[in-house]
Amino acid sequence: MIFASVAGMTRWGILATGHIAARFAEDLRLVPGAELAAVGSRTAESAQRFAARHGVPRAYASWAELAADDELDVVYVATPHAAHHEAAMTCLAAGRAVLLEKPFTLDLATSVELVDTARAAGVFLMEAMWMRTNPLVRRLCDLVADGAIGTVTGVRADFGVAGPFPPEHRMRARTLGGGALLDLGVYPVSLAHLLLGVPDHVRSWAKLSPEGVDENTGIVLGYDSGAVATLSCGMVGATALDASITGTTGRIDLPEPFFRPGSAMLHRAGAEPETITDELVGGGYQYEAAEVQRCLAEGLLESPLVPHATTLEVMALLDGIRAQIGVDYS
Repeated sequence: MIFASVAGMTRWGILATGHIAARFAEDLRLVPGAELAAVGSRTAESAQRFAARHGVPRAYASWAELAADDELDVVYVATPHAAHHEAAMTCLAAGRAVLLEKPFTLDLATSVELVDTARAAGVFLMEAMWMRTNPLVRRLCDLVADGAIGTVTGVRADFGVAGPFPPEHRMRARTLGGGALLDLGVYPVSLAHLLLGVPDHVRSWAKLSPEGVDENTGIVLGYDSGAVATLSCGMVGATALDASITGTTGRIDLPEPFFRPGSAMLHRAGAEPETITDELVGGGYQYEAAEVQRCLAEGLLESPLVPHATTLEVMALLDGIRAQIGVDYS
């Protein structure tokens, strides 16, 4: 995939210094016109270590200082999701465009507040649902739209990790949005939404941990068209991390990991299976960065690949699932 060229340089800041921030920083090197100019953390030590490791010119000891840097065009927020709302609001208040890690926030209400704030201020905001910007995923969506497998009748996807996580880990912390759903389940739910849209019926079940977060969750989305999505997420066992899309005249299988595929198998009725591939370089985060830069160059306030409406519809689904399984982050 060739990235869209952008006039001049897009100057990026990264808010947070953890694992995802590091992976994004590495992939940003692959994006023409991208310059990693600053990093911000809650402590000077953390910001300085990250800056030294990734060759970042400016390191700030607070989120507010990073957001106030007028030489930045956009900030990538890579905190754990319980801090997404505060971090993004800090950047939006300073007029900084924001690429915000998924899931957007802990619930629909705070996600709506971010979108409303960005729109009122005329500032770009996008959820970092990198799966939707993956070149092969985009190609598969085009194939489905062109009728390659007929009408979609089913989506199956799973995302489970083995764990176990120690009691102090954020994945077990209820007030930090712990559990499988927001960290892992957002991917299967987003894939189903990408292909089938908002469901007419939602059924879900989960085994909860002693802390009150979901450890193993099953989700069925039903559509009045007759289509069904069967999804699962968990942190008690490593699943296959694959997915399949079934239609009336064929099927598409996505291998591990389905949210960052390098290939897929297309089964058309009465034909030999076709292997579909697309060049996948880096870790996959560069595609969302390139999309942000394209949008900024065109003066857009949201991405057509990851529009605000999609983010809010998925968050509403996650809220509904949480209500059914009895998980409350307050």
